[in-house]
Amino acid sequence: MTKVGVIGAGYWGPNLIRNLHEIPQAELCLVCDTRPERREHIQNLYPDVQVTSDYTQVLESDVQGVVIATPVSTHYRLALDCLRAGKHVLIEKPLALSSQQAGEIVELGRALGRVVMTGHTFLYNPAVTALKQIIDSGEIGKVYYANCTRVNLGLYQADVNVVWDLAPHDVSILMYLFGQAPVSVSARGGMYVKPKVHDVAYLSLFFADCVMADIRVSWLDPNKIRRITIVGSQKMLVYDDIEPHEKVKIYDKGVDVQPYTDTYEDFHLAYRYGEVTSFPLDWQEPLRLECLDFLECIASGSKPRSNGDLGLQVVQVLEMAQHSLNNGGTKEAALW
Repeated sequence: MTKVGVIGAGYWGPNLIRNLHEIPQAELCLVCDTRPERREHIQNLYPDVQVTSDYTQVLESDVQGVVIATPVSTHYRLALDCLRAGKHVLIEKPLALSSQQAGEIVELGRALGRVVMTGHTFLYNPAVTALKQIIDSGEIGKVYYANCTRVNLGLYQADVNVVWDLAPHDVSILMYLFGQAPVSVSARGGMYVKPKVHDVAYLSLFFADCVMADIRVSWLDPNKIRRITIVGSQKMLVYDDIEPHEKVKIYDKGVDVQPYTDTYEDFHLAYRYGEVTSFPLDWQEPLRLECLDFLECIASGSKPRSNGDLGLQVVQVLEMAQHSLNNGGTKEAALW
């Protein structure tokens, strides 16, 4: 069993705590939170787990891995302290508030031989795994473009805008599906409820081979939507995370240019309207799979699917989007 601790028992922390407490390969030893009511709540749920308000107790303990589920503004300091104490770290998304901070975390982990993992949970979602399987099989043909929508009413964050809060999900998914980072990014958005805080944004990511992806994120929408559409030359995919059963559907639809025409009047496109099929999923809780990957990498020294390098690239894309937002929607070129 791998001994682990968790720093942060707020919004997302309890889900990590629950999984780590249930997984046989993990021994959850310590949970740290500065709020007494959160510590009391965790203690009531898990009497065998020690709680503390001082995260240095986690550093000084014999836990091998630490999960950091605190506001993003604290990730940098906590991650470096944990790594210097010899701990492996799983850090909730985004990895840090800047690519400089994220890069330092990744480099320190590499220098010390410790696992640095980012909590991009959707990379462990069986539906996203299915999307990649279908794309890699060639069934939908050449990918043309993708469209992602991630909107709801709230939750406003204290230390980041909507791009840094919601877009990491879709940025990480797209990079995983396409096996590459975008070559350029542009973004535009609006600030409506809180001064100087974007609560609505539209991102455009441009990948190699003319593949384009649009991402719409909002804290200010009447409906909760979590949907990704991927259009290929042969077929189209739709992943609806809100759908309870048939989350991934394959649409045998498309458009083809006829091989030749003699006159303009002869020119026409051929539209295909085939059947819609649901792709079967072997469903498991993504967060559990993420925690299992963290534990396995601690034990074996292997590289996580949601590794620190990917987390760093996601932060770099977010920075590019933020620069574009600040500069009126200009296209920002990647530096890699």
